[in-house]
Amino acid sequence: MKVSEYCLGAMMFGKWGNQDTADCIRIIDYALDHGINFIDTADVYSGGESEEIVGKAIAGKRDAIILATKVHGSMGDDINEGGNSRRWITREVEASLKRLGTDYIDLYQIHRPDPTTDIAETLSALTDLVHQGKIRSFGSSTFDPELIVEAQWIAQQRHLERFICEQPPYSLLTRGIERSILPTCQKYNMGAIVWSPLAGGWLSGKYTKFEDIDLSQGRAARLPARFDPSIPGNKLKLEKVSALASLAVQAAMPLTHMAVSFTLSHPGVTAAIIGPRTMDQLEDILRGVDLELDDSLLDEIDKVVAPGENLNEADSGWKPPSLTNPGLRRKNPNFSASKSYF
Repeated sequence: MKVSEYCLGAMMFGKWGNQDTADCIRIIDYALDHGINFIDTADVYSGGESEEIVGKAIAGKRDAIILATKVHGSMGDDINEGGNSRRWITREVEASLKRLGTDYIDLYQIHRPDPTTDIAETLSALTDLVHQGKIRSFGSSTFDPELIVEAQWIAQQRHLERFICEQPPYSLLTRGIERSILPTCQKYNMGAIVWSPLAGGWLSGKYTKFEDIDLSQGRAARLPARFDPSIPGNKLKLEKVSALASLAVQAAMPLTHMAVSFTLSHPGVTAAIIGPRTMDQLEDILRGVDLELDDSLLDEIDKVVAPGENLNEADSGWKPPSLTNPGLRRKNPNFSASKSYF
């Protein structure tokens, strides 16, 4: 499958962002008319509303579009309405197909790792969907490099279809994937579809001082760890945004253009997901579609934010239970020191 370097992200279509369905459809049409053939959404975006809007927009032109969606996030109160189990994947793909108004999905992605489900079960369920023709291929999103390697190994050992791509966060402020994830994708000939090239709006010019951040609404309300000014990593982000904006001025280009073009300058990146909420935002980003950053500017960017560095680890998108669950990194007080376990 051949995809455009800009992928239209649909997270902002629906109650999470733009609630005007007709306007969202106009935005999708405009993107398709200006060379984008790749649309990415997820079941969980606005509780399925994003998929429904995308489905309406692509009616009558489905076969000209590479359509991607995701599964994993909770879609209800039932404990089994989420995750990466065979039970949930085979049920939820039918719901996504219905919402999207299509009988096949080009790229079905596992939205986050699920430590409670064996990756072999997930890959087996996805392989069956490929063989049934309901999906053409599948990928992962926000997987650590060791999880990517494990999935590739399991697929090979058990003769299953494999993840063909990974979707990680990547921006001027979130460069952690340069350390291991992108090299791992290159090693296994996987595509990399990077999300949040504008760092959730930090690189859009929207935030120039902390007073601009409203934690009571929008993305900042849903993801306070990525915006709360009291968090040191977020304070650092605002400082770095100022320095990066100065570089953009010196290079005679908008910061938004520099930010998206930066992500595409890495040889391991296949496409960057742009997620406009308004037509103005889309038009602005598309004006920089042919921009390429020269080595001297990339060198200056490296001085502001070092390669492989995440300024705020909350921007990495997922943390393993070994970090989030204290019980997994502390010995049980009833553990007998006289016993050895290897």
